Amino acid sequence: MAGGHIEINDLCKMFGDVVAVNHIDLVMESGGFFSMLGPSGCGKTTTLRMIAGFEEPTSGQVLLDGVDLSHTPPHKRPVNTVFQNYMIFPYLNVYENVAFGLRRQRCSRSDIGHRVGEALELVQLGELANRKPSQLSGGQQQRVALARALVLHPAVLLLDEPLGALDAKLRRQLQIELKALQQRVGITFVYVTHDQEEALTMSDQIAVMSHGVVEQVGTPREVYDEPTTEFVADFLGISNIIAADAEPAPGGGARLRVGEFTLVAKAGETGSRGAVKCVVRPERVRLEPYDSGGENRVPAIVEQLVYLGSATRVVVHLATGQTLQSLIQSDAGPLPYEQGTAVQVYLPADAMRVLRPTGQGVTERSRALSVNRRMARRWSLAPYRSRRSKGPHSDQSTGGSSERPR
Repeated sequence: MAGGHIEINDLCKMFGDVVAVNHIDLVMESGGFFSMLGPSGCGKTTTLRMIAGFEEPTSGQVLLDGVDLSHTPPHKRPVNTVFQNYMIFPYLNVYENVAFGLRRQRCSRSDIGHRVGEALELVQLGELANRKPSQLSGGQQQRVALARALVLHPAVLLLDEPLGALDAKLRRQLQIELKALQQRVGITFVYVTHDQEEALTMSDQIAVMSHGVVEQVGTPREVYDEPTTEFVADFLGISNIIAADAEPAPGGGARLRVGEFTLVAKAGETGSRGAVKCVVRPERVRLEPYDSGGENRVPAIVEQLVYLGSATRVVVHLATGQTLQSLIQSDAGPLPYEQGTAVQVYLPADAMRVLRPTGQGVTERSRALSVNRRMARRWSLAPYRSRRSKGPHSDQSTGGSSERPR
């Protein structure tokens, strides 16, 4: 399905003195699965509501396929929304719930029957068309809400934590189904969640948000393996965050002073100087016999072993006073460690990433893009504004047409 390209330019939303969304820039490619990930209060749902039209931006633009919809009412936007509580009608059966929007559009009976049948087959509910919502499981009710949204053929489907009310096992099952569904229909999905597993499992692109700012945008692998800020590193997965003093290393990378030990980091902000934070994922931390030698090794004592089934988490206390975690896969065989075992902790230089401070993930880039876009719009629209200002429908307060885009 063509269309569905979203561009958010310098978008800001304030509620009184509270800045909910702080001048963000995002691009969501047509036909992709884009997730906004972050804790409660980070601005992700407010951003989604501005795309839907339920909230009006304080400033900035929401463009869909090049058309500014910032002030267009929700019912005139080619988007549809699936909420966490599904909002399906309890007194209508599955068929009538899905057909509701088509009847409001006064579609013909044959068209309704054809499109509802397609939508129900798409979500694997074709045999349950006559059931009432009370006769459905939570997962089936979620599929009804999806079918009701997809049957209207929106350019964009917005999903506000639609799996939040389901149990963990069903959520994991529906994550895979939802991604497969998106690939089949080819519609742009914009997904809001605080669950990192959901975002990593389903997304083509993820925007990690904190306090109204976009900390990082990238593929699931990029934001997990290559976090740019401490917030992203700490929010996604289990991370070992190490405080250090940095200076450039002669052979490239950064030389990190951690207590009495010197480590080398080859990734991230390796040109940083002074106090920094660096991260290494538990699966990259290696434990070796205590008499091992070499670069990037720190003596430690095993504090705890936690069996996780597919892996064992080993918590170690470094000689520097910090605590780290190592993740060792179960197929490595029995572990030669127990509580109190002395080991050497090897931190590979290419696994050590020097981080930017939280709040500086894409802020500077966003500011530059916003200035450039505003200047470009100002120059490109100047002749049209001057002509419109002489017309009978001009808006003297803005210098532009009083008509809103549809």
